[in-house]
Amino acid sequence: MTKKTIIAFIYDFDHTLCTTDMQNYSFIPSLNIEPGEFWDKANKLTKTYHMDPLLAYMYLMLEESKARNLPISQEHFNKLGQAVQFFPGVMDWFKRINEYGKSKGVEIHHYVISSGNKEIIEGTAIYKYFKKVYACEYFYDENGNAIWPKSVVNYTTKTQYIYRINKGVLNVAENDKVNASMKDEDKPVPITNMVYIADGLTDVPCMKLVKSGGGTAIAVFDKNKKPAVKLFEDGRVDYLCEADYSEGSKIDYIAKLLIDKIAPMDTLYKLHYEQVEEELKEK
Repeated sequence: MTKKTIIAFIYDFDHTLCTTDMQNYSFIPSLNIEPGEFWDKANKLTKTYHMDPLLAYMYLMLEESKARNLPISQEHFNKLGQAVQFFPGVMDWFKRINEYGKSKGVEIHHYVISSGNKEIIEGTAIYKYFKKVYACEYFYDENGNAIWPKSVVNYTTKTQYIYRINKGVLNVAENDKVNASMKDEDKPVPITNMVYIADGLTDVPCMKLVKSGGGTAIAVFDKNKKPAVKLFEDGRVDYLCEADYSEGSKIDYIAKLLIDKIAPMDTLYKLHYEQVEEELKEK
């Protein structure tokens, strides 16, 4: 019996699902400073000390919080997720796409690969829809206070998570498994069954990886800002869409067409390998 076809929708988060950097909604305002000031400080740390930009902002979040005696617990970060605002249609997108996939006989899995804070994402209303979220995360001491970066997901390390999804090795501690050889027919989510949705240049490595592997890359943009047309012109993405996930929108239409396309092709792919296995058994 053929295994059920899985289609993976993989998202960046900031400027892709939510309208700006997730820290801008409530974390930075709680410091009583402007977002621009915070990010300028983070960029200065990066340039002065040759830091990874993500380590710089994570360090600055802790230092600015400590300086103001503000909570830096996981619970506090989770609560910040409640203030995150999403693009039109995002709130009902996941259920709608899942139901459409079910009507076509396929299973839809949603993933996030983000350079934002995992703890903030966990506090959002849409967190429950994701099979796995890969994002920057803190390590906490015995009192529940954030003390050190536990994981950092920058634009190049993002690609490893595509392979984790591909092989079904979702636990980041299982490095041996993700690097081990696996037959294509045994991989639960072929790259051809992936749809990568993101907004900009920091996602180019993942866009290129998915697109070159036969999957689909979609660049989204805020209707009030200039779209990243160059990503499309340079062949980095397959489609360029406004970040409107409402039913009947361009990205909704494309997503459903992709499900229509992948479902029968993946079934034929699996039937082919079943036939090969049968022939080998007979020999």
